[in-house]
Amino acid sequence: MADSSVDVAVYVGRFQPFHLGHLALLKHALSVAPRVVLVIGSAHQARSPKNPFTWRERAEMVRLALDEGDRARVDFLPVRDYYDEARWVAAVQAGVKALAGPPVSVALVGHFKDATSDYLKAFAGWSVVPVARVTAADGTALRDALFGAPARSIDATLAALVEHAPATTLDFLRAWVALPHFAELADEWRMLQQYKTAWAAAPYPPVFVTVDAVVRCAGRVLLVRRGQAPGKGLYAVPGGFIEARETVYQSAVRELKEETGLGLLDATMRRALTAVAVFDHPDRSQRGRTITHAHCFDLGDRELPEVAGADDALSADWVPVADLAALEDRFHDDHFHMLDHFLGLTAR
Repeated sequence: MADSSVDVAVYVGRFQPFHLGHLALLKHALSVAPRVVLVIGSAHQARSPKNPFTWRERAEMVRLALDEGDRARVDFLPVRDYYDEARWVAAVQAGVKALAGPPVSVALVGHFKDATSDYLKAFAGWSVVPVARVTAADGTALRDALFGAPARSIDATLAALVEHAPATTLDFLRAWVALPHFAELADEWRMLQQYKTAWAAAPYPPVFVTVDAVVRCAGRVLLVRRGQAPGKGLYAVPGGFIEARETVYQSAVRELKEETGLGLLDATMRRALTAVAVFDHPDRSQRGRTITHAHCFDLGDRELPEVAGADDALSADWVPVADLAALEDRFHDDHFHMLDHFLGLTAR
């Protein structure tokens, strides 16, 4: 029975995929209020082993797991990862307000799992309804089981997950793995596993340092298409790992030239440098803890310099800034958000 003092219950998750733990929390949210807003995080991202399902696919998994009456009580709110908690919280609250209409009483339903659950304390004006964990179901383990399964034993793998995910989710996955992108994601998952295994013997978890270059010229920005996993074929800004005897600036300019052929005079590049920002969110890269120093260069309205993809870039192109928002789900890792930081692509 819904609590008459609460108008809307909000439940936040990534649901990659939707499992029995999620279903239990959603059922609790439905018992708290007559209406539930399900916030689907990590929305609008390119498919990856960590985020293989689009927000619409995840919403469909949720709908399939509910009866008709409960479906009518749930609204879906896709929210992108801003890698900025204050901005993300504001986006969630604005989205809930838009769906719920006039000011209402809102309760946030969630499970305090670890440090990743601290966001539950960040919503001023909302009450929090903590819920104990009711199942050992875990999204990472489910994705690992799915991508690590031999091609001939997918059905057996899904059958073994019957105690972790609703039958409707397993049916959805059975159809989903037949789509072309599954094989590509499974290959990328294996590459990432090998990458992490190679660093497993390190005396402490490695922290990688990288550089990136956002180059703007005549209303366009210089992008590459990645030639290797992770993110093969996706858009990215030119960049790579820092070298031992370089400053972050020197590495950024070197990577820029290696991947795109852009080799302007050093004096020109130094005059064009407008900002440097550090992107250090713990979850920004699938390879592990990776801190990047992004350099923003503005070449003004001069003629576009010639560029060509090289090194580990399939291609290099000057893409109109006005086109970037429509390409959000085709970017590697947090590179769209890097561009958003410097170029203001999304509403604030």
